[in-house]
Amino acid sequence: MQKTVTVLVAVSIMLSLVVAIEAVQIGGLNPLQLGNPTQRVDVNAQALQQNTNVGAMQIYPSEISLANGTSTAVLDAESAMLNHVFNMANGSVVQITAKVKTTVPNIKLNGNPIERESTVLGSGFAYDTEGRIITNNHVVEGADTVDVTFVDGNIYSAKVVATDAFSDLAVLQIDDVLSDEYLFPLTLGDSSQLKVGQQVIAIGNPFGLSDTMTTGIVSQVGRLLPNKEMGFSIPSIIQTDAAINPGNSGGPLLDIHGNVIGVNAAIRSSTGQFSGIGFAIPSNTVARIAPQLIKEGKYDHPWLGISGTNLTPDLADRFGLPRDLKGVVVQNVAPGGPADIAGLAGSNNDNVPAADAITAIDGHAVKRIEDVVFYIEEQTSVGDNIVITVQRDGQSYDLKATLQARPLPTVETN
Repeated sequence: MQKTVTVLVAVSIMLSLVVAIEAVQIGGLNPLQLGNPTQRVDVNAQALQQNTNVGAMQIYPSEISLANGTSTAVLDAESAMLNHVFNMANGSVVQITAKVKTTVPNIKLNGNPIERESTVLGSGFAYDTEGRIITNNHVVEGADTVDVTFVDGNIYSAKVVATDAFSDLAVLQIDDVLSDEYLFPLTLGDSSQLKVGQQVIAIGNPFGLSDTMTTGIVSQVGRLLPNKEMGFSIPSIIQTDAAINPGNSGGPLLDIHGNVIGVNAAIRSSTGQFSGIGFAIPSNTVARIAPQLIKEGKYDHPWLGISGTNLTPDLADRFGLPRDLKGVVVQNVAPGGPADIAGLAGSNNDNVPAADAITAIDGHAVKRIEDVVFYIEEQTSVGDNIVITVQRDGQSYDLKATLQARPLPTVETN
């Protein structure tokens, strides 16, 4: 396993909400109780029903009226659209409650390890009419029990069908048989068509506050999200300014038509709370991986076995390459991996005088490390033969490699 390039400098924080059983108070509320609809108090709904005064206006469920009653304005077009998407999708968004037991390090009682049970709160959404739910791997990883709560308050036990830690996705199966009339799976959109500035909607359970909607725009597409535990980055990540917080993990990011275009997964923050930048796993990744998780119980990611960095003029001078050359300098090559068998040379290998610079794969130009990650992950499969074009000692070479399945990490591979 090799070290991959970390593209996002700030900390990316996974968005599941972990609550120790000893109880953590959030704003005076116990988040463990928030997950139980029979105990939940919907403050917004209560305020609406009581016609609570807000400044000079009274707020009602479907209209805004001036306090003097002289004018009434129905929801504007944008608000009506957002309300429609929420009403259409909310019944398909669920709260995930996972119980995880961990051993308390360095503490024993009568010579026996002490176990601590924590509750992880996240979100998910209905994937099909057979009771399958999509969420994040980090929401249910290591869970002993998993409960799924629908917006109507019904709670069902679920089992973890399969997970893929590399893409941070998981598929759950509700134990009880539910009718087609009850389950309304959300439709997966085409995340490759997303444009910067496009309006998006997040629905989930931030801080255990169920049935919460926030809106924003697509801030950028095609990001790499480092997965430090696995040692690889997740490609094609959607960046959004729609407010998402711990508890939103696994919930859908929707377009204005109510299609799922991403699965909310992480935020960039120094405080652990939303600071304007959130990240979602693209729907096309879900469409590619989820069926294999259901059918095979796993997903094999294609693996080349290198780490690299973008070629700069300074690196070009160091390795005797043209200063204006665009490509990726190979840093490390995994012994016995596809790149090693193909003959690629890395800059950290003392046995080679110079490193290879990858300039193309299968004829597709490589200008950044992202180009390598995106192509290998999204355009190839395990067992595929690829042609890697490299610059070495002023010459261009085509090297053939057969992709292997990505191995699980055995050591720290940040």
